[in-house]
Amino acid sequence: MNPRHLFISLILTTTLACAQDKNPVNNKNSHEVVVSDLNNPWGFTFLPDNSILITEKSGELIHFKDGKKTAISGLPEIYVRGQGGLLDIILHPDYATNGWIYFSYASPKGEGSGGNTSIARAKLKNNSLTDLQVLYKAQPNTTKGQHFGSRLVFDKNGYLFFSIGDRGNRDENPQDITKDCGKIYRLNADGTIPEDNPFVNSNNAKKAIYSYGHRNPQGMTLHPKTGAVWTHEHGPRGGDEINIIASGKNYGWPIISYGINYSGTKFTEISKKEGMEQPLHYWDPSIAPSGMAFINSDKYGDWNGNLLIGSLKFQYLDMCTLKDNKVIKEERLLDGLGRIRSIKQGPDGYIYVGIENLGIVKLIRK
Repeated sequence: MNPRHLFISLILTTTLACAQDKNPVNNKNSHEVVVSDLNNPWGFTFLPDNSILITEKSGELIHFKDGKKTAISGLPEIYVRGQGGLLDIILHPDYATNGWIYFSYASPKGEGSGGNTSIARAKLKNNSLTDLQVLYKAQPNTTKGQHFGSRLVFDKNGYLFFSIGDRGNRDENPQDITKDCGKIYRLNADGTIPEDNPFVNSNNAKKAIYSYGHRNPQGMTLHPKTGAVWTHEHGPRGGDEINIIASGKNYGWPIISYGINYSGTKFTEISKKEGMEQPLHYWDPSIAPSGMAFINSDKYGDWNGNLLIGSLKFQYLDMCTLKDNKVIKEERLLDGLGRIRSIKQGPDGYIYVGIENLGIVKLIRK
């Protein structure tokens, strides 16, 4: 073989070997398909009657009840492009009393062409959304199709947290608190700004920002014991992260990172810097994380307390065993079923997982 060709072959072989996920497969689990024939179940939530509201990224809201799917009307205009569309959905903590449903989506409304992430709430009546209120709209719009972020969670104090990715503009948005995108935000349930948000007194800052320096957080959940907001986010090539979100903190993107450009070149020489938070955990190679939930029930024995994160790239459910806020073990569950997009613990204590081109499945421990 030509020496040059041999060198290239060795490089490619090494690169491919390094790109393989090394987490062991745990075969002591199976699944039951609960909702079939879904394309991209980006988010879902359980109603008090145990029926399910499901978002399809393509822009369809589905109510699944008694084995049947019903399309829900009344959605706002949705900008479907690349990673954007109809995204996450959750209920108000006091939904049984007030009926508010919160959802995120890419919206074409506002300044500029294209779209950007928007947060709204509405009520459900007779298979239609009513009383629609837009609570937040990131500006300006862009025709770029990446990094809408967009997970939603209420904390134990009733504040609404949500994520918006950097929208593919890493050099301008994430580190600038006067601009939307690349941030975690916090609102009151009615969309007003909490008085103790960290940047309410900063000139020209986006007052809803809670933390900044993020790339594309597509996982967000509450720690069941501490109540802290945990997120994960897509890194570049390498450098996917788990973070615990704290008020006013800078999580470093793109100044610090454990990843590199998709082309293999570097965009930063440093992975640590004073004043910037270190991730609780990072993956290299990237797993392309989406969806996030703690196991917080007695349905899974000693798995209780473990953190679950979906892998789009390697198509499995990553079960992270934690000790002192460190990941000490990772195992692959539901291995090879498809790209895992969303994860929720249901009212019955079982874990439910939204898988692209399959549906929503229930995780069963053998």
